[in-house]
This record gives sequence, C-alpha cells and structure tokens, in this order.
Amino acid sequence: MTSRDTGRWIIPKGNINGRSTPSKAAEKEAYEEAGVKGTITSSIPLGSYTYSKKLESGEARAATVEVYLLRIKERLKKWPEKGERKRSWVSTKKAVGLIEEPGVVPLLHRLMEFEDTLANRERGFSDDPRPKRRG
Repeated sequence: MTSRDTGRWIIPKGNINGRSTPSKAAEKEAYEEAGVKGTITSSIPLGSYTYSKKLESGEARAATVEVYLLRIKERLKKWPEKGERKRSWVSTKKAVGLIEEPGVVPLLHRLMEFEDTLANRERGFSDDPRPKRRG
C-alpha cells in the first residue's frame, strides 16, 4: 500500500493506543490502512526497524516499528483509508523492489526465507541435506 503523504510503497504501521497489544494494533492498522482482515500468526514479531517520523509540527522523531505477520482472511472492497492510499498485491520479491523504507527490506528478505522453508515443507522437502533413512 502507499503512504498518504508521498505515495511511496510501505507496509501498514501505527500507534498502540490504550490497552491494545502490539499484535492487536497491527491487525487494526492493516484493516484501516490496507483494507485487510486477518489474524496475527505469532505474538513474536518478524522483526523491527526504526525510521524518522515527521510530526505535525514539522519536527522529525525516531520511531520504532515492530512488524508482525498477518494471515489474511478477507480483502475488503471498502475500508477507512481507501480513498487516501493505493493497495496492490505483489510477491515478497517484488515488494523488496517497491518498498523504499530501508528498515523494511531486510525484514522482507527474512520473510522470503520463511516462505522458502514453508514451501519446501509443503512439497515434502527438508532443510536437512542428509538423505532420509528408510527402515
């Protein structure tokens, strides 16, 4: 999805308000900003990054973002920020080329490693190079 101000490609992020947990806040931001509903797959984040957040006053402040994986169950046709952003579905590899936030790119590379591992497991392959013993 794109940012509201510059139109650069980003991932959903936001603030944790009240009693919300980081993972619940991530689910909420994904709904509001990208129009997707789903569940966070783990309370442990994929990783985190720091970026320079521009405040309304014009001042810049360092902000740290924890990134969670969301298992998407529904893509909505209408959502709160639909008129303010563009949304596109691309592979993780293509996202690496689109995202300009430097801290996000290493997290996308990490996600690609997970995707490879999961794909190999589904195909019956293992990360272990030793041949399986048949008995």
